[in-house]
Amino acid sequence: MSAREVLPSGIGFGRARHHLFLCIGPDCCDPAAGVAAWEHLKARCRDLAIPVLRTKAACFRICSGGPWLLIYPEGAWYGGITPERIDRIIDEHLGAGHPIAEWLAAVHPVPPPQAEPA
Repeated sequence: MSAREVLPSGIGFGRARHHLFLCIGPDCCDPAAGVAAWEHLKARCRDLAIPVLRTKAACFRICSGGPWLLIYPEGAWYGGITPERIDRIIDEHLGAGHPIAEWLAAVHPVPPPQAEPA
């Protein structure tokens, strides 16, 4: 059985424009704050029908300043995530395509695939 055959059809791979990874602690933040951010992120993405993939993580190895949100393909790293920040990130970064410069800790995009030699 191939990996393609076991992927759930409802996960949204074909329509997703971003993949959001949220580190919910416990080292970078109070786990309750991380879980609250995660629940808010899930609810907002669902309620607004935003075409994204979401992944909850337990550690990005940045052990302070969290919760941390990483958005691909841009490779945008946001720290200190709160439900209020999530709302603005959804509106401005995901919706309008404008990352929030004052909140960005780093940007490390995924390089485009290299063309194979002919």
